[in-house]
Amino acid sequence: MRRIAVTGTSGSGKTTFARRLATRLGVPHVELDALHWGPNWTEADPATFRARVAEAIAGDAWVVDGNYSQVRDLYLSRVDTVVWLDLPLRVCLWRVTRRTFTRARSREDLWGTGNRESWRKQLSRDSLLWWVVTTHGRRRRENAVRFGALADAGVTVLRFRSTAEADAWLSGVRREA
Repeated sequence: MRRIAVTGTSGSGKTTFARRLATRLGVPHVELDALHWGPNWTEADPATFRARVAEAIAGDAWVVDGNYSQVRDLYLSRVDTVVWLDLPLRVCLWRVTRRTFTRARSREDLWGTGNRESWRKQLSRDSLLWWVVTTHGRRRRENAVRFGALADAGVTVLRFRSTAEADAWLSGVRREA
């Protein structure tokens, strides 16, 4: 296990899990959100985003987390392992709600960009909560097909349907010599 993609819907715990896995393996953690978002919630243009991701995964070993379709081909073509955090909708919604509240209250600076979560945004059409509700089922179906094809091509695909299941697996991961 040297090049790993951690995926799942918003609120599934991708970044936390990926960070912990990268630490256990002693490899870089690549957070796609950090490469995508600029100040004032501006998105990197596609060419810039792809260049940032290509540079971040140029090495021999890494753990990448995120779901951006515009760069998925870059890292999925190089992975040996996919960790799919396929948690129930209710869990993802609860986590997004809790995370947003915590970040809005603390005024946490996200990715060193000056971006901050706000409750006002959660009441708009750009709400992450709305995004989770409207994409959870579709993402699950798409991922089943996508990762089935990767498994058929020899990539190890690990599908965890609970945090306990993912954590149990993670506790057995050791740094390779």
